[in-house]
Amino acid sequence: MIANERELQVTQRRIVQFHQRLATLRHTARAAEFAAVTIGYRMDIGPMQAAVLDYLLRPLPEISEGQHP
Repeated sequence: MIANERELQVTQRRIVQFHQRLATLRHTARAAEFAAVTIGYRMDIGPMQAAVLDYLLRPLPEISEGQHP
């Protein structure tokens, strides 16, 4: 579960890195090995994307008058 903006940024960066690795593997892995090589990325990316969406869909806490973010 993502708890703050910093964790959100780290998770989003990690998703991008995994997508880039998958794009590279599409060109470098042999067809017979592709599924075995990429399954781990797929298993990691799905939950990370869900965590990002869960975090982004939570409303920000309301700020009382006089408080600054």
